[in-house]
Amino acid sequence: MDFLNYAFMQRALLAAVLVGVTAPAIGIYLVQRRQALMGDGIGHVAMTGVGLGFLLSASPVWMATAVSVLGAVLMELIRWYGRTRGDIALAMLFYGGMAGGVMFINMAPTGSNANLTTYLFGSLSTVSRSDVLAICLLAAFVVVVTVGLRRQLFAVSHDEEFARVTGLPVRALNLLTAVTAAVTVTVAMRVVGLLLVSALMVVPVAAAQQLTRSFAATFAIAVAIGVTVTVSGTITSFYQDVPPGATIVLLTIAAFVALAALATPVARRRARAGGPPGDPAECVIPAARGAGEEINA
Repeated sequence: MDFLNYAFMQRALLAAVLVGVTAPAIGIYLVQRRQALMGDGIGHVAMTGVGLGFLLSASPVWMATAVSVLGAVLMELIRWYGRTRGDIALAMLFYGGMAGGVMFINMAPTGSNANLTTYLFGSLSTVSRSDVLAICLLAAFVVVVTVGLRRQLFAVSHDEEFARVTGLPVRALNLLTAVTAAVTVTVAMRVVGLLLVSALMVVPVAAAQQLTRSFAATFAIAVAIGVTVTVSGTITSFYQDVPPGATIVLLTIAAFVALAALATPVARRRARAGGPPGDPAECVIPAARGAGEEINA
């Protein structure tokens, strides 16, 4: 436990715990919406915000938050109105974000590609006190949204038409999901990195779905996996001097493989017990309760 004697490790571990909670918390809705790579796209856009932060001598975290939220809103607008040209517009948005980040950070007096690398792949030693404060505030927003509006967000993610019929503000909730995903990307970029954060949003959810079908259980297990791998990866990075982002993602994939290996006997026991048929990887609203009751409860 000697790593706790270092102030930078204390900050890194706190950030890692918050990332482990927030990334799977929003990731479960993205997986249900079949938008698993949305975090990756937002990460590309956030690079422009990091570059602008260095260029304007502002906080890269807050600047990346503002730019990624704007990018997330544009992504939702493209999804609503883009039709056949939507994929081209998204590609330009993603690649433009990457190019803008590289350009701005090289134009900054104190910027360099080395600075950008710490945001792309994560870095333990560069998590400052101001970064921790920003991460705590942003993580609180993500938790409030993903937990407080879990029934509404899940209903929209599961079936937009059904949610619309029940009177839920579908477009507003879709936009809120996109904005929350953007905030999560900036929460995670100091520990995991912008290019790897999408894996932490998706893989723990996919791993949890190997063992359970209910939304609540999947949510809890995914968050538990997220916290475990981020803390373990951060500690491993300290002792082995390896990149924290890559270590965390590899541990996450290892957890998925391990749970996938356990899923087969679990599925066989369910079959012998006469459990309900269906895809065990899908979160479903329990059939024992009415749909309207579940959403509004």
